[in-house]
Amino acid sequence: VQLQACGGGLVQAGGSLRLSCAASGRTYGAYVMGWFRQAPGKEREFVAVVTRSGATEAYTDSVKGRFAISRDNAKNTMYLEMNGLKFEDTAVYYCAARDGSFLSQQPNEYDYWGQGTLVTVSS
Repeated sequence: VQLQACGGGLVQAGGSLRLSCAASGRTYGAYVMGWFRQAPGKEREFVAVVTRSGATEAYTDSVKGRFAISRDNAKNTMYLEMNGLKFEDTAVYYCAARDGSFLSQQPNEYDYWGQGTLVTVSS
């Protein structure tokens, strides 16, 4: 599967952005989908993950209550709704897909990656 992330940009602290991740391939619904981010000088970290059906989600503690992950399998697209953005949310955001059903939070357990979209939050 090929992934294309978009929707990043520059936003003031407290603002909102919605990221999208479009996937190619007829088997999109077979993949667990996740969002990761990488800030300058830091390792890539887990943000959120959603099951193949979209029924179950998981988040890293720092974004709980502010971010929401979702997917539309009919459109082969995943979303990350980000509200109450903070300066520390500044990073390149990547979408990723993995075979199987486990909601992994480890980047090295994902099989496919999008190119990343930059989110910059000004304080």
